[in-house]
Parts: sequence; C-alpha cells; structure tokens
Amino acid sequence: MSRARAETETVPQRSDAHGPMPSTTPTLQTLGWLVCYDVNRTLGGIASMELLRRSLGARGWMTDEGHALFVAISRLTPGTNILAYCVALGWQLAHWRGALVSLAAASIPASILIAVLSASLTRIDQLPIVRAIIAIALIVATLLVLATAWNLLRPYIKGGNAIRTGIIAAIVIVLALINVTPVRILLVAAVFGVITSRPAAVAEVDS
Repeated sequence: MSRARAETETVPQRSDAHGPMPSTTPTLQTLGWLVCYDVNRTLGGIASMELLRRSLGARGWMTDEGHALFVAISRLTPGTNILAYCVALGWQLAHWRGALVSLAAASIPASILIAVLSASLTRIDQLPIVRAIIAIALIVATLLVLATAWNLLRPYIKGGNAIRTGIIAAIVIVLALINVTPVRILLVAAVFGVITSRPAAVAEVDS
C-alpha cells in the first residue's frame, strides 16, 4: 500500500471526464523510470509513444485523448518527435520538473547507447546474430507503429465519422500520388476536417 502511495500523487479531479489530464500522476522517479524504460527499449519514435501510452494508460496516468494530443504536439514541433512527446507528457504530469525528467530519461541513455554502438557497430554488423536481432527489432517497431496508428484512427471511424474519415484518406492518397508535400497535405486535410465537422461527429468521437 505504501509503495502505491510512493508511486503516485493525487491531483484534483477534472470535471471533463474525457480530457487529457488524469486524476492521479506519478512521482518524478516513477515517471523517469517509465520514460527511460519504454523509450530506450525499441526502435522508432512512434513505437516508443505506443509503449508509453500502454504503460501510463494502464496505470491511469494517461488518457487516449491525452496521447493523441501529445502525438499532435510532437508532429508540429521541430526536432525529434519522441523527445517533444516526452516533454509534453512530462509537462502535463508534473510541469517543468516532469518535462526535464522526461527529456533526460528519454535522451541521455539513448545518447550513450548510440555512442557505444557507433564505436563498435562497424566491427559486429556483419555477424548473423546481430543482423537477426536488428531484423526482429524492426519487425516489433513496425507492429507498434501500426498499433499506434489504429489507436489514433479508431475513434474517427465510428458512425458518421467513417465517411468523413474515408474522404480525407482518399484526398491524402491522391495528393501523395501527385507528389504534394506532406505539409500541404496536412493543411488540406485539416481544412477539410474543419469544414465538414459537426457537433454530432465530435460527440461520437468523445463517446
């Protein structure tokens, strides 16, 4: 019981049940450990985001809406997406202290690992066992990316939202095929989504 108290800090309950802020938050030590463990045990930012969503969500420290918000922030922020995600996550849970702890936990171990691998990879990358490990890691990362994409898309393919989402997807595919830049594709999709949005669609997503 005392361990549970040590890992969490209770914060006031928000009136918005679907908002990104959970009712409890982890301690800085617990937050740092979870970020360090999840970010540094896989390849790819999206895969790490999915692991963090599962770890924090299972403990009641992150909602699906909060995860979607952090992903959006990380995509709009210049630089490494996973670091921006961790900073946003840390700020939401513990303000500037949480942001600093999350950033350090996500970046320092990975920097050390990259330095060590860079010094030794030229000698061991030809070994069959090393190639097999890299291949397995890439497969796992790909599966986590697909799981994250499905988790973000799922609320928008229910009821009337499915038609609007299908139209946006078709527009994105067509624009990509004619070599429109990703930024312009995002802008077109956002404008179309705003124009076609309606109160019922918002309610369906929240439900």
